Amino acid sequence: MGSAVPNKLSISDATTKIADGTLTSEALIQSCLDRVSERNDTVQAWAFLEPDLALAQARKRDQQKAKGLLHGIPIAIKDIIDTADMPTECNSPIYKGYRPDKDAAVVELLRNAGAVIFGKTVTTEFASTFPGPTTNPHNPEHTPGGSSQGSGAAVADFMVQGALGTQTGGSVIRPNAYCGTVGYKPPYNTYDKTGVKPLSSTFDTVGFMVRHLDDVPIVSAVLAGRNPVKVSKGIAPNLLLHRTAQWDEAEECVQNLLEECAEKFAASGASVRDHSFDEPYDNVQAMQRVVMAVEACRDFRKEWTEYRDLLSEPFQQLLLRGFECSPEERGAAEGLVKHARENLPNLFKPGEIILTLGAPGEAPKGLHSTGSSIFNRAWTFFGVACLYLPVTKGPNGLPIGIQLVDPLNDEARLLNAGHWCARALGLTIT
Repeated sequence: MGSAVPNKLSISDATTKIADGTLTSEALIQSCLDRVSERNDTVQAWAFLEPDLALAQARKRDQQKAKGLLHGIPIAIKDIIDTADMPTECNSPIYKGYRPDKDAAVVELLRNAGAVIFGKTVTTEFASTFPGPTTNPHNPEHTPGGSSQGSGAAVADFMVQGALGTQTGGSVIRPNAYCGTVGYKPPYNTYDKTGVKPLSSTFDTVGFMVRHLDDVPIVSAVLAGRNPVKVSKGIAPNLLLHRTAQWDEAEECVQNLLEECAEKFAASGASVRDHSFDEPYDNVQAMQRVVMAVEACRDFRKEWTEYRDLLSEPFQQLLLRGFECSPEERGAAEGLVKHARENLPNLFKPGEIILTLGAPGEAPKGLHSTGSSIFNRAWTFFGVACLYLPVTKGPNGLPIGIQLVDPLNDEARLLNAGHWCARALGLTIT
C-alpha cells in the first residue's frame, strides 16, 4: 500500500499522485536522494549517482504532460546496461570512465515512458561472480546477492522505486530473495538486450526488482513495448511443488517455508501436487555453466587478450573454463539447451505454475561471495518466466520467500498466481 513518505510509495501509487497533482516528480526524486544520503555509506548500492542530473530529469517531467506509464518515476539501472548520460563501467577497471554513445534499448524505453533514470547500481564484475562493495540493507555483514546486487539493495532500502537487473544464472531472482523484494525475470528474449554487456547470449535476460506486485505489469509493459497485461488476481492456481535435485542444499528454514506455503495454498483452494524433472532435465546446472563459460570467452576475447591482468581471478577462471571446453562437451551442452527449450511445452499443461525456492536460504554472511544460484540456474537454462515473492524472515532476521515459475511463459497467468498466493499468505506486497 502507499505511504506518506514519497520514497516508500509503490510505482502505481506514485504515478497516481503525480497524475493528480498531489506529488511532483522532483519531490519524489528528492525523497529518494535523501534516503541515499542517509543510508548509502552503509549499503553502497550506487556505482554512479549525480543528484543534479536526477533532479533535472524530474523537473523536466514536471513541466511535461504525462507521457507514459512511468512518468516521473525513478528507475535505477544495473551498471552493465548502457546509459548515454552516465558511465557504464561494469565494475571493472577496464571500463573505468567509459561513457556509451547512446542508451541501451531498455533504457530508451524507460525514458520514453517518462521514467527518471536515477543512477547506475553496483554490479559484480561483468555480471559474473566477483562482487562489488554493496551490502544487504537488512544486515550489512551479509551479501545482498548478485550479480544485480546494487539494484536489489537500492529497491529494498527505499532508495528508488524500481531497478533493472540482468540474469544469466540467478542474478535477478537471488538479489530479490536476499533483499526481500519482488522480482521478475521474463521469458528469454522478451526484452531487447541491445546495449547490455553480454556474458552469455543464450541465457542473458533483462529483469527487474520492485516492492509491489501491482508494479510488475507496469514495468514489464514498458520494457516489452506494449500495454500492461490484464491480471485477474482471483483464480486459484494449479501449482506444481518442485523441490529440485538440489533440495538437500537448501537451509531448513526455506525448506519448511516452501512446505508450509504449499499446505496453505492447498487449504485455500489451489491444486498442489509434487513435481520433478526426469532425465536429462533433472540436473542441468553443469550444462548451464558450460554454455555460459564458452560464450563468455567468446564475448570477452578482447578483454582477455589485451587486459587480462585487470580481470579478477574468478573471472579469469570462468574464461579459462570456456577456452578449455572440448567441442564434444560444448556441443552436448548447447544441444541440451536447444532440446529443452523446444520440448518444454510437451512437459506441462496450460495453467500449471511451478512453486519452488528462489534461494538456498537467508543471505549468507560475508561480502566475498554473492551466494549460490542453484535454485535459479535451471529456470534460466529453460528460458522461462520467474516471479519472486518475499514472504517472511528467517532465523537470522533476513528475508526468505518463494519463487513461482510459468513453464509456458504466460505473464498474466504467472502474475495472477502471484497475487493469489500473496493473498493466501496475507502478504502486503500487492
